[in-house]
Amino acid sequence: MKWYGISIQTRLSISHFILGVFAVIAGVVGSMSFVADPAYKEKPLVDTTHDKYGFQSLFVANKFDASKPYINQLNPQAVSFVQEYIHKQGKELDRMKTWGKPYFDLYDNILAMYGIPKEMKYLSVIESHLQPGLVSWAGAVGPWQLMDYEAKRFGLRVGVNDERMDFYKSTHVAAKLMKELYAEFGDWLLVVAAYNGGAGRVRQCIRKSGSRDFWVLQYYLKEETRTHVKKFIATHYLFEGSGGWTTLTADETVKVKAAQISNNQQVALSNEETENTATLNISGRYNSMVLTNSIAMEIGLFNKWNPGFDKTLSEGKPYNMRLEKDKLSIFESKKNQILMESFRILIEGTAARK
Repeated sequence: MKWYGISIQTRLSISHFILGVFAVIAGVVGSMSFVADPAYKEKPLVDTTHDKYGFQSLFVANKFDASKPYINQLNPQAVSFVQEYIHKQGKELDRMKTWGKPYFDLYDNILAMYGIPKEMKYLSVIESHLQPGLVSWAGAVGPWQLMDYEAKRFGLRVGVNDERMDFYKSTHVAAKLMKELYAEFGDWLLVVAAYNGGAGRVRQCIRKSGSRDFWVLQYYLKEETRTHVKKFIATHYLFEGSGGWTTLTADETVKVKAAQISNNQQVALSNEETENTATLNISGRYNSMVLTNSIAMEIGLFNKWNPGFDKTLSEGKPYNMRLEKDKLSIFESKKNQILMESFRILIEGTAARK
């Protein structure tokens, strides 16, 4: 799980093709010989790949405004590293979005089996840049940089025909290891830290700092591990455009989920309403009257399905708006016009008329 200074700058197109084929073959062949422990087949965590909620401790004044660009609100203690890392690694990682897709698809499927958020696949990116043959100075091997004792503990063969180099098999082991770490620390940032520096080191830092918040205890970690976590955050930003559950501390996760529940009240729907409606997460100062006028929808029905709509958006919070499925496409085509009209009414203080 440790690697230093190994350059992977030169990569031929043919090698990308070969690696892509290898990932597919590894998935097929591996599935015949390596079966996940049934004990780990639990209900997956919510897929947060497209979740744009931030992690509070990274925002200026610990406050996130959904109406403003996400990256512009980063706390100074993270923004400089994120920008510098993307400046140095951005082009190579951007190319990886294309040639690395077979691996990411494989990771997504396996991580979901263990209830691991799909964003944790980016840990493999910072560990090895998806290089199956990478060997660190400390003896960590493969795309997930597994140490021999960890691999053996989960039943992988090491040495000759080292199975740590197998994408399919090593991902199962990495998922089990991350699941163990999360069960202990309950915090994805600390999972990344423990994966790199060891669980014992993280426990020690928690005791010394008196905190389980990464941004507090980071100064008790080795520089390599501290940087490793920040690389994960930066890589996540580059691939996804924002943070997710894996970049939240445990306390922040509780707060964000509580806010989501309070901002998006549960509405009792009939079977017909459930079947014929869908939700869309939006942010911005949309006005419910302007919106319903524009899509030809009854305001009473809109309010029934979207309680607290105007209040929530006026507070700068996102909202999961529910509309009839055919109305969603109309909204998408007119949303810029609707938002401009909503702003005009807000500024002029006039009322939208039905």
